[in-house]
Amino acid sequence: MPILYRSGRMRMMNRKSTITRTTSETDITISIDLDGTGKSDITTEIGFFDHMLDGFARHGLFDLDVQAKGDLEVDCHHTIEDTGIVLGSVIRDALGDKSGIRRFGECILPMDEALVLCALDLSGRPYFAFDHTFRVERVGYFDTEMVREFFYAISYSAGINLHFQILRDGNAHHVIEAMFKAFAKALDSAVTVDNRIKEVLSTKGTL
Repeated sequence: MPILYRSGRMRMMNRKSTITRTTSETDITISIDLDGTGKSDITTEIGFFDHMLDGFARHGLFDLDVQAKGDLEVDCHHTIEDTGIVLGSVIRDALGDKSGIRRFGECILPMDEALVLCALDLSGRPYFAFDHTFRVERVGYFDTEMVREFFYAISYSAGINLHFQILRDGNAHHVIEAMFKAFAKALDSAVTVDNRIKEVLSTKGTL
C-alpha cells in the first residue's frame, strides 16, 4: 500500500501543500504553492517530462518542487502516472475547502501549428475526457500514451472535471506542451480567489 504524508490544510494566504507517496515502484515528493511566481525544481529522470512540468509551473505561476524516483528500468509508466497522482493530491490539499475560488477555468492555447483547448471544474467530482491518438509512440524517453494516464491521474486524485480537445493536430511535442500549458492556465484561473465569492461557489454549499 502507498504511504502518504500530508503537510496540512490550506490557509487562504498560504495555499501550500507537500505530499510524499512511496510504493514498491516509485518514491515521489511534490510541493506546490498555488500563489507562487512560477519557480520550479523538478527531477523525474525523464527529460521531456521535466520540461513539461517546468512549463506547467511557469505558466500557471505555481511554485513547484517535484522529486521523483521510479523503476525506469521497467519503463516510464509508473513514474509518470504516480507523479500525476501526487500532483493531483497536493493541488487538492492546497485548495482546502475551496472557499472564494472561481472554480472553473478554461484556455485555448496555440503552440506553433498545434491548438489545444482545456476546460476544467474543481467540482470534487472527477471526470476525464480526452480522445486524441498521437501519431508517434515517444517524445524523447516519454511515451506519448502516458499523456492520458498522467492527466487522468491528476483529475481523479484532485477531484477535477477535466476536458481536453486537440483543435488542430501537429507535432507531438507541440501538442503535449500545449496541453500542459493550457492546463496550467486553466487551473490558475480556477484557483484564483475572487473577493465577490464569499463562500464556496456551489448551490450545494460545498465542493
